Amino acid sequence: MREGYVYLVGAGPGDIRLMTVKGQQCLRIADVVLYDRLVNPLLLEETKPGAELVYCGKLPDRHLLRQEAINDLLVKYALEGKVVVRLKGGDPSVFGRVGEEAEALEAVGISYEIVPGITAGIGAATYAGIPVTHREHGASFAIITGHDKSPNGQPLIDWAGVATGVDTIAFYMGVKNLPYICEQLIAHGRKPDTPVILIQWGTLGKQKTLSGTLETIAEIVREKKFSNPAITLVGDVAKLRTKESWFERQLLFGKQLLFGRTSEGASSIAEHLRQSGADVFEFPRFQTTEMELELSEDIRDYDEIVFHSPTSVSWFFKQLSKQKIDVRSLKATFYGASIKSRRAIESFACLAFPNNEMIKEGKCLVVGPQSLTMNEDRTKIYGEHDFLISHEEKVVKQSNWTCRRLLDEDRIDTIIFPSAESVYVITEQMKDCEQTPLQLSERAKIICFGPLSKKAAEKCGYKVDLCLTEPSEEALMEALQTNESR
Repeated sequence: MREGYVYLVGAGPGDIRLMTVKGQQCLRIADVVLYDRLVNPLLLEETKPGAELVYCGKLPDRHLLRQEAINDLLVKYALEGKVVVRLKGGDPSVFGRVGEEAEALEAVGISYEIVPGITAGIGAATYAGIPVTHREHGASFAIITGHDKSPNGQPLIDWAGVATGVDTIAFYMGVKNLPYICEQLIAHGRKPDTPVILIQWGTLGKQKTLSGTLETIAEIVREKKFSNPAITLVGDVAKLRTKESWFERQLLFGKQLLFGRTSEGASSIAEHLRQSGADVFEFPRFQTTEMELELSEDIRDYDEIVFHSPTSVSWFFKQLSKQKIDVRSLKATFYGASIKSRRAIESFACLAFPNNEMIKEGKCLVVGPQSLTMNEDRTKIYGEHDFLISHEEKVVKQSNWTCRRLLDEDRIDTIIFPSAESVYVITEQMKDCEQTPLQLSERAKIICFGPLSKKAAEKCGYKVDLCLTEPSEEALMEALQTNESR
């Protein structure tokens, strides 16, 4: 049996793009991932199909797994010869108890690595437009816990040293003890009018900030019902936030989107939405398996060949090469069901036409995934023709786990259906998340790319809020900017 290995990885403060390259590489090879509540669930989409996901985070006033149990699990999985990732929000060495986990692994001789991450006190501050040091406002920076294991949970620290010896202080998860923290800082020499800012869910689309002073902030937090997870920044650097930050000024800041997917691979549209500031979850995730089939001798007899997807195109031309069939010996006209499919055909130096231009009078072959054979609308789209299965797209069930976590955290406010097929796929997978189309319509805005996807959505029971005037990225961007999500 192979020897197990453990990676103790920092996931960063929230934005999945802030995770280190090394941390991402660890996730992709992991057999088991133990992750915390403050880890962005979207990072779980980086895991390989079949990886075991273990939620060991902490909810307010309730521990799902005690630290001792987490240590035991790390040892157990490693002794089974598995690659284990312990995924923690921020940096694992900053209030992440990584030292205790490393000791547990050392005690039984298990090899491990600690992979640093961007800590929230720096990442959240930066995304709120505040540098933690500044030549004119702060030359020193300290990270301090806002609670500890004392009987009353109030941090036991050198208040006199902190109050007068550090310019900028970042308190972690200290909202509950904020009145006490402010009192102690003032009592030990910090000016009552020292600026304070709280940053909740820093670096995510749901990021919120609250400003005040040591004298006023506790009452403001109580009035606004501000809660953890939040970072409290104390110091003159907080003055530097006079308006929305660069992060909050992005076109789609605050938008939390679920973008329907029907095949493996990321959507370029989804990526552009992400670059415009939206939190985007492409759902569900697929794993593609190509069919071990050979093209029959009568492939030369077809008058028209329709390709359902780029994967189907790639598979078809691969078979031609494998079987030494010269594409010039085919008399068929090639059609693509999408722009991507037509581009894939053209990459093989062949002409391609939209499938709605088919003559449909000669002998026709449709090349597509196995799932299309079970689609009741297939004959409406392509007619009654021969069908050749090129590949199988299997849903990676881990994606459903990610979806449940996002729904639990109320982090989906808009669902986008780019096609009728995406409606059926998402609706089926949402059953695993115990969500009906009506329930989803009540919690999120429903946007369809065109009349076919709208018809499919309404047929399934969704209340469609918007059908794009044209199925394009530009139309979607305009809709998301001009229509407020619920």
